[in-house]
Amino acid sequence: MLQVAPSTYYDAKSRPLSARAVRDTVLAPLLLALWVHNYSVYGRRKLWKAAQRAGLDIGRDQVARLMAAQGLVGASRAKKRFTTKADPSNARAPDLVKRNFTAPRPDALWVADFERHEALPNPAVVKGHRLRLVAASR
Repeated sequence: MLQVAPSTYYDAKSRPLSARAVRDTVLAPLLLALWVHNYSVYGRRKLWKAAQRAGLDIGRDQVARLMAAQGLVGASRAKKRFTTKADPSNARAPDLVKRNFTAPRPDALWVADFERHEALPNPAVVKGHRLRLVAASR
């Protein structure tokens, strides 16, 4: 248990905001307005450039930090990849170890993991299977 003197706690609670925190409270709404004005698609680099054009003296990493704090993300051209679509009608395999992967002695519990890797766009790549057995012991 970490012991902190009561005076230290109350001193920290009553301390005024730092210069960085004060500046962040001023810049955050301005960045949000710039981001919305640009169709909410700018990432940190383009928003930083737009802030410079708007006359804001702000650093690139500060823009990234304030964007993350507000939950702002730029548009991405990358497609979301969904590799597995579960069939809800199929019954799942029973959990025989009840999510308890500890064993009282070596070779008392074996966990198997079966993975299948395919390369669909390139038929020249051979399909591969890998079976990994892990002996769980404590």
